[in-house]
Amino acid sequence: MRLPLLNPPYPPDVEHLFERMKRGTGREPLLLLRLFANHANLWGRILPISEFQLGPNSGLDLRTRELLINRTCARCRCEYEWGVHATVFAGKAELTPGALAATVNLASSDDTPLEISMVDELHDAGTISDALWQKLASRWSPAQILEMLVLIGWYHMISFVANAAGLPSEPWAERFPSQEQPSSIARD
Repeated sequence: MRLPLLNPPYPPDVEHLFERMKRGTGREPLLLLRLFANHANLWGRILPISEFQLGPNSGLDLRTRELLINRTCARCRCEYEWGVHATVFAGKAELTPGALAATVNLASSDDTPLEISMVDELHDAGTISDALWQKLASRWSPAQILEMLVLIGWYHMISFVANAAGLPSEPWAERFPSQEQPSSIARD
């Protein structure tokens, strides 16, 4: 670890949030959250966007959101955040082990899902081609596309922080699959 984590006893507002998050999971607060919580000014500003992106007010369906997040984290080689999302959300998002493996191992091709192509183009070029934009616009509204762009950028930032800070994987989180694992985004 290159940066310090907030350790108990937590300030009351942080303790309240961590207890709320812990309910139903029994898991200790994420290392990433303890890292951000150690910087009170930053912590208070990142929570609203995180809660929006992962909450019921998002305009994206869960499967789309998780494909975007997992592919972004995989392209940034952030096993920490990829593993958290693969463990916590994959089942609810109907992402099979093959689909999760594909977010890490899939090479782009003409039949690559639009979500994967979007992440790959943004990651590789910092923009989206006109051809891909037309395909995206035929499937999602302008508001959804904007939300997708922000989500991908957000998880680049999360990946950069987790990687540079040297966060180890959560003990309960999935690890990147081997390249030999079958990979397919298609629903089984």
